[in-house]
Amino acid sequence: MIVRSWRGQARSSNALAYSEHFRRTVLPELENITGFLGASLLRRDGPDSVEFLVLTRWASMDAIRAFAGNDVGKAVVEPEAVQALLSFDRTVQHYEVVQDVSR
Repeated sequence: MIVRSWRGQARSSNALAYSEHFRRTVLPELENITGFLGASLLRRDGPDSVEFLVLTRWASMDAIRAFAGNDVGKAVVEPEAVQALLSFDRTVQHYEVVQDVSR
């Protein structure tokens, strides 16, 4: 399994806009891709902004290519997300899962 990670930052007053975009737009798109295994949207509140960390889980790099295209290191950020965020990573990181424990 491969985890793809990406970060974005929103104004505290606009944090809900990105969460809603993720739920309404991103997740349904991901769920239609063969090899998509799941996603987590994590939130960390700061004094003036909110940081989001998106972790998606994939069966293979080929599955990631079906989502991101051939340049798998480039972030996929839709216009609605750009409008909701102050800043965001232009690239992503990929991690091979060595061990995974869930309870």
